[in-house]
Amino acid sequence: MRILLTNDDGIRAPGIAAMYSALIDPAFGPPLGEVLCVAPLEVQSATSHGVTFNSPLMTRVESIDIGTPVVKGIAVDGRPADCVKLALSCLWPERFGQGSRPDLVVSGMNAGANCGINVIYSGTVAAAIEAAFLGVPSIAVSMMLAGEHSRFDIAAREARKTIEQLIAQGLPDRHECLSINIPRVEAERAMPPIRICPMNAHGLVDRYERRVSPGGQVYYWAAGHGLDFHATAEGSDVDLLKAGCITVTPLAYDLTRHESLKTWRSRVKDA
Repeated sequence: MRILLTNDDGIRAPGIAAMYSALIDPAFGPPLGEVLCVAPLEVQSATSHGVTFNSPLMTRVESIDIGTPVVKGIAVDGRPADCVKLALSCLWPERFGQGSRPDLVVSGMNAGANCGINVIYSGTVAAAIEAAFLGVPSIAVSMMLAGEHSRFDIAAREARKTIEQLIAQGLPDRHECLSINIPRVEAERAMPPIRICPMNAHGLVDRYERRVSPGGQVYYWAAGHGLDFHATAEGSDVDLLKAGCITVTPLAYDLTRHESLKTWRSRVKDA
C-alpha cells in the first residue's frame, strides 16, 4: 500500500513526524506501506479549505530529524488543500508514474482535537476531505492536547492501531473520509476504546479580549477555547472524546440540505 501523508501544522511539526514513524517503523509492527510526505512549509492551522490561486506554490525537500527514521518530505508553500491537490496532480505521478495515485491519504497527526464544528475550520480535515473529493480514500488524525506533556508518540501508535482496525476488511471507498480523534495522553496506558460516532453540531463559544494599542487603536484578540461548545450532544465525538474514547466520525463534503430541496423548488416552481 502507498500512503500520502500530509497535515496542517507544517512539515516540521512533531505530530506528522510521530505519524510517519507509527506508519512505517518496524517497532510498531510491519509497515502499513510506503509513505510520501507532502505538507505545508509553515503552520496552516484553521485555514479550512482555502487554496492558493494568485501566487506560485513553491516546493522544496525537507528532512525532519526525529531520530530513526528520518522523514524526508516535500514542503509546499501553501495550504493543506493545496498540498493534496498538488500531490495528486503532479508530485505523486512524478514520483510513482503517470496515472498512479496513493491508496490512502492520511492527514495529521494534528496537535489539537478536531471534533465537533471544528471540522469546518480544520486544515487537517480539509486536506483529508480534498483527497476524498478527488477520489482517494482518506483519514484525518487529531489528538487532544495535554499541555506540555502531550505524548505524540503514544497517540500516533494508538492512531495506527485504530487505522489498522478500520482498514482490516478493506480500505474506505474512494470518496470516503474518516476523522479520528485521540484523547489526551501523557504517559503509557492501555489502548482506549474506539467509538464510531457523529460530530457534535453545536457552535463554539466565541470570546475576544478588547485591547487598545499604544497609539489608541482598539483591536480584539481571540480568547476562546477550541473545546468550549454551547452544548454537547450525548454520544457525539466531543462527548466521547472527553470521556477518554478514541472517536471515529465518517465525514461528507456534500453540503446540500437535501430535505429542503422540495420546499425551495415549490417557491420558484422548479420543475
